[in-house]
Amino acid sequence: MNWNRKDEQPSVREALKPFGTTIFTEMTALSNRVGAINLSQGFPDFEGPEEVRQAAADAIMRGPNQYCPSMGIAPLREAVAEKMKRFYGVSVDADSEVTVTAGASEAIGAALLGLVEPGDEVILLEPTYDLYPPMVAMAGATPVYVPLQPPGFTLPREALQKAFTPRTKAIIINNPLNPTGKVFTEEELAFIGELCRQSHAIAIGDEVYEHLVYDGKSHTTLLQIPAFRNRAIVISSTAKTFSLTGWKVGYGVACQKLTEAVRMSHQFITFCTPSALQEAMAQAISMDDAYYQEFLERYTKKRHLLCRALEKMGFDVLWPEGTYYASIDISDLEFEDDLAFCRHLAAEVGVAAIPASFFWHQRRAGRNIVRFCFCKRDETLNRAIERLARWKSRGLVQSDAPR
Repeated sequence: MNWNRKDEQPSVREALKPFGTTIFTEMTALSNRVGAINLSQGFPDFEGPEEVRQAAADAIMRGPNQYCPSMGIAPLREAVAEKMKRFYGVSVDADSEVTVTAGASEAIGAALLGLVEPGDEVILLEPTYDLYPPMVAMAGATPVYVPLQPPGFTLPREALQKAFTPRTKAIIINNPLNPTGKVFTEEELAFIGELCRQSHAIAIGDEVYEHLVYDGKSHTTLLQIPAFRNRAIVISSTAKTFSLTGWKVGYGVACQKLTEAVRMSHQFITFCTPSALQEAMAQAISMDDAYYQEFLERYTKKRHLLCRALEKMGFDVLWPEGTYYASIDISDLEFEDDLAFCRHLAAEVGVAAIPASFFWHQRRAGRNIVRFCFCKRDETLNRAIERLARWKSRGLVQSDAPR
C-alpha cells in the first residue's frame, strides 16, 4: 500500500478478509440481544471446581504476580507430563517437551507460525473448527480441505491420501471432533500417521475434549501412535475439563525439536500465561480419578437429557461419541439454510444454536446441520427443551419459517 496517498486507509489484510466475525460471536450476541437460552457457544453456565478457583485466588494473593517462564511454570509442565503418563502411558519430558500457552487456540497458532512456511499446504478435515482456516491463512499457508464421510464422518482414506502432496507441511486433527462429536479410531489415526511419515508432514492434534468420550469408547492421543511420536504436537487445554473457559490455559506436547518451534513463536505472541492460573491448573490436572469419572458421568447424563428430548420432538439427532455438542438434521424443515433456522430459533423460540455450515469451507455441505451445546446446568437444558417442545407442538416448524 502507498501510504502517501491521502485517500487510502489501513484495512484488514487480504488473507483475513474472507473470514469476518466468528459465528460464535454472532450467535451469542443475538442470544443476548433477544434473551434466548444460549446453547450456541460452548461455555458452561456454572463455575469450575471451588478448590481450583481458590488455589488461583491464593496464588494471586501470595504472589509473585510477575512474568513467569515463557515455557510455563515447572509445576504445571510436570503435571501435564504426569497426566500423559497416567492416562495414555506416554512418557514426556516436562522441561523439553511441554509448553504452556494462552489456551489451546494460541498453541495451535504458535505451532503453525513456528513450523509452516508461506506456500505450504495444511490439510483440514471437514467439518473443521472455524479457528483453523484463518490460522493457516495468517501463517501464509494454503488450506486443503478433505470432507469426512457422513453419516458417521468416517475417514475418506483414498481422498486423504490424494490430498498429501510434496507441499503438505501439516494436518490438523480435532479429536474428538467439534461439531459432530466424532471420535477417531486408533486405526484411523495410524493411517494418518503413516501418510504423515511418508510425506514428512507433521500433525497438530487438537484434543481439548479428550476427557469427554462416551459409550465405553476411549480417547487415543496422537502420541500413542508410533508414527506420530516425533512428528505430532498434541494440544489440549484445561478450559473444557475444568469448566473454566475464561482462564485460557492450554498446552502443547511434542518432541524436543517440534517444541522448540512452538516455543520460538509462542514467546513472540503472548510470552507467558498468568502464573497464578497456571498454579491452580497444575493442581486441577492432578486431581484424582474420581473427579474425571464424575465429570464424564455428569456429561453423559446431560447428553442423554438433550438428545433424548430432541428425538422425542421428532428431530433426527446425531448423538456425539465425544465433546459436549449434539446436532440435529433440519433437511426436512422449510428453512433456507441452517443460519436462517438458527436466527429464527433464537429470535422466535428463545433458544440459540450454531449453524454447522460454518464448519465447512463450502457452506452448502453443512447447511442442514445445527449444533446445540449441553455444557449447561440441567435447569438451563430443561428450560430450553420446554421452549423447543412448545414450539414444535404448535406445528410452527414449517409454516412460520422465513422463505
